[in-house]
Amino acid sequence: MAGRSKKIVIQTKLGEREVARDSVLYFPHGLIGLDDKREFVLIPVRENSPFLLLQCVTDSGLGLLVADPFPFLPDYNVKLEQAEKKILRVESLRQIAVLVTVTIPKNRPQETTLNLSGPIILNTSARLGLQAPQMDSKYPTHFRLVDTPRPEDTQRAVKDEHQE
Repeated sequence: MAGRSKKIVIQTKLGEREVARDSVLYFPHGLIGLDDKREFVLIPVRENSPFLLLQCVTDSGLGLLVADPFPFLPDYNVKLEQAEKKILRVESLRQIAVLVTVTIPKNRPQETTLNLSGPIILNTSARLGLQAPQMDSKYPTHFRLVDTPRPEDTQRAVKDEHQE
């Protein structure tokens, strides 16, 4: 790897960003409906925001708003099959991070939803990811944030993110 830059410049929905090459997450099977998109990076939307942009490295138009679901739903539970653990090369649960996609309808931030039935699972050590549909999940596909108590700063963040 000698001679390769440790940083790469990518175009994102948030503008041009320089990211560390070793921050790239590889999705061996892509995401659902995006099988050919394999390399992504996580970019903070803004400081102190609960939201991140899961940006495709090779397609500047493909960026998904994601969030850690646990601040919103502390009892959220994700089931990983053995095959999924193998793909992610999971050796310890400490390697795992869970994200869910976020939808903020235009001009209706109060209707922001989390997709709890299709979490994105990351092995933060191996920099691998996959989307793990929850077939027998008790959680809805579109969980409205207003349906759960949230800290005041999270309510503001949802409104602020929508205004960008």
